[in-house]
Amino acid sequence: MQLRELAEKLRCRLVGNGEIEVNRLAPLHEAGEGDLAFVANARDLPKLEASKASAVIAHEGSPPCSKPALLTNDPYLAFVQALRLFYTPDRPTRGVHPSSIVQEGVCLAEDVAIGPLSVVEAGVTIGQRSIVGAQVYIGKGTRVGVDCRFYPQVMIRDGVEIGDRVIIHSGAVIGSDGFGYRKDGQGVRIKIPQVGRVILEDDVEIGANVTIDRATMGTTRIKRGTKIDNLVQIAHNVVVGADTVIAALSGISGSTTIGDRVTLAGQVGIADHVEIGDDVTVGAQAGVTKSLPPGGVFLGFPAVPHLEFKRSVAAVNRIPQLLMAIKRIEARLASLEDTMRERREEAQPSQPASEGGPQ
Repeated sequence: MQLRELAEKLRCRLVGNGEIEVNRLAPLHEAGEGDLAFVANARDLPKLEASKASAVIAHEGSPPCSKPALLTNDPYLAFVQALRLFYTPDRPTRGVHPSSIVQEGVCLAEDVAIGPLSVVEAGVTIGQRSIVGAQVYIGKGTRVGVDCRFYPQVMIRDGVEIGDRVIIHSGAVIGSDGFGYRKDGQGVRIKIPQVGRVILEDDVEIGANVTIDRATMGTTRIKRGTKIDNLVQIAHNVVVGADTVIAALSGISGSTTIGDRVTLAGQVGIADHVEIGDDVTVGAQAGVTKSLPPGGVFLGFPAVPHLEFKRSVAAVNRIPQLLMAIKRIEARLASLEDTMRERREEAQPSQPASEGGPQ
């Protein structure tokens, strides 16, 4: 693609030769002839002239360079859009692979593709242009929308409802039993039947090896546009709001409600029956033990407002200095006590010797 054409598609301002051909995109330090790189941070500008890239995407207002450039106020976004132009996912051949098992009563819409060794149980409905990879299991009564993609070895249990344009990556399990037990009179744990379901709304993406438990009763729900990273656990009856982002290794306990546009960083843990308001950000490795109001940034365990956490960290970091100060004060006090004791002893009158011997 010519750079001039790419500039039009990305709505960037072209500076330099627009006739050069761009064949692929590459990182700045790996780019070669025919490659388009991008500079998203000013600290990378010194590396630009040394790069062998044929052209670059840079921030509007960047210093002039010798390479043809596409200038924009958001270079990273432009680079992402360029990736979408150059690289489109492979689409398997429509139809059901001969090695797969599709039970009676399954409804497959136009252009559905089902890969090798997959199992689709009775009563499943799959919408137009959806792709089911190899070794995928889809349980009874599940409904799948249009333009979905399930990568190999996804497992979807019975009765799950999946909206349009949902992506589920390998190893994810959707609709497994919730973790619920009750002790009987003899202290034996009795399994609580998990008879609810899971709903994934439109434009949700589920990372590799994510587990989302079905509700005990009712629904575990992931709302529209939410993106979940790899290795996340979502327990029964959890509701995750729209456009929320959950990073890897986070765990959400049962019956928790998370608002819209929430960000949970890596390794966040959330206790059960907690409510997190809209637009909240929870920092990495934080532990949420109680409900959080909308709009705040929270850090630490237990999670507290970020300014309070920073003050606590600053205080902890001063402990060695404070211990040294205490030791100096103790030494001075001991020295003062010794001095005061010596002065008291000097001030006491000496006892006169007894006169005369025994009569």
